[in-house]
Amino acid sequence: MSDAIATGSEVQVQAQAKVNLRLRVLEREPGGYHQLESIFLRIALADLVRVRVLPSGRSLDCAGPAMPAAGLGRVEDNLAWRAAAAYAEASGWPRGFAIAIEKHIPVGGGLGGGSADAGAVLRALDAIAPHPLGDQALAALAFTLGSDVPFLASRLTSAIGRGRGERLEPLPAPPARPLVLVIPPFAVNTGEAYGWVAAARAAGALPMHADPPLDARALGRWDALARVAANDFEPVVATRHPEITAAVRALRDAGATIAMMSGSGSTVFGVFEGPPPALALPTEFRVVRTSS
Repeated sequence: MSDAIATGSEVQVQAQAKVNLRLRVLEREPGGYHQLESIFLRIALADLVRVRVLPSGRSLDCAGPAMPAAGLGRVEDNLAWRAAAAYAEASGWPRGFAIAIEKHIPVGGGLGGGSADAGAVLRALDAIAPHPLGDQALAALAFTLGSDVPFLASRLTSAIGRGRGERLEPLPAPPARPLVLVIPPFAVNTGEAYGWVAAARAAGALPMHADPPLDARALGRWDALARVAANDFEPVVATRHPEITAAVRALRDAGATIAMMSGSGSTVFGVFEGPPPALALPTEFRVVRTSS
């Protein structure tokens, strides 16, 4: 693995965040899940994940500047823990593990922080496993953990994600550009956001878009990405949190070529051609400067 640094029974992996340059919520399946069409792009902002293999026992420690004051809840519910447990069940190895995560990706912000950690754990374990599972089996495990995990468990920089995120079509990576992340002082619950989309559609306030097929060959260029940039969650989240609209407007006023919400929110991001200027935002917003 090019991103895994292994020393004996320990491996360190960068768990990069993602933004969604496009996110269409499509038909709902009989089981309750929605079909999606998304354009994923990894960004430089990353958690640092260390995985150590043990003869027995399991532990998870999280710390860092992006840790919420209330913590991350039950350890068994953490996606990184669940990824390691799923790997152990699928392969019969390892018997024990210790995971340490240095959090830099905001929690509940639409940047795939928990999913990135899970993907990093899968890649880390496969990098040092005596009998690696390989990419196809990792993808299958990732799919059981969430719609963002297959992409973030892969080696891809950019991809179209379809189905529930498990069908990935690689895209050429666009040239690196500065990104500004605007993080409001609240998170958005993904389940609630799906409910808001369903309610808006039932009321006729959010159409089911019939977009032309995406041309993957063109989507390595920022101008082409700007033409298809859209997020079905943004209008329904902004209705309940007008701060989203204010953040998007501030980024556009500052010259962002793409300004939109990522995932189900609450983070808003802007893509700039050059060094971004200062933004006119309330002091409770956190601004993170990174790159694609």
